[in-house]
Amino acid sequence: MGKIFTIGSTRKTAEDFFELLKSEGVTKIIDVRLNNTSQLLGFAKYPDIEYFTKKILHGEYFHDKKFAPSEKILSRYKKNIINWDDYEREFAELMNYRDIDVYIADKYAGQENYCLLCTEPTPEYCHRRLVAEKIKEVLEDVEIVHL
Repeated sequence: MGKIFTIGSTRKTAEDFFELLKSEGVTKIIDVRLNNTSQLLGFAKYPDIEYFTKKILHGEYFHDKKFAPSEKILSRYKKNIINWDDYEREFAELMNYRDIDVYIADKYAGQENYCLLCTEPTPEYCHRRLVAEKIKEVLEDVEIVHL
């Protein structure tokens, strides 16, 4: 059984963040954020995150926008126009529209030691959990570990 890791960058120091990833043997960060360049992201903004991933984890970084929410969904959720249940439903519809099952089977089958990166400190109300659950649904023999 393979593992999918997830991590949020908020409320973590760079040291805590990268030590967590190193301790689990993560060698690839899959960034599932819609926007990865904000100055508010600190060490987790692009291109810094790519550099740190190479130098600290000896791994690779990939920004996979196929797993990101749309600007419309994210904005409506942040402005409290929709609640989390609506967000989950709309995000699932977006994933279906993007044929995400086929994409996962083609791109992620057989991959190991990767971690889905987003911003939220915990996975409960973060789409990275939804992405990880979708990957598990498609690939089946996968364990999800939230760091």
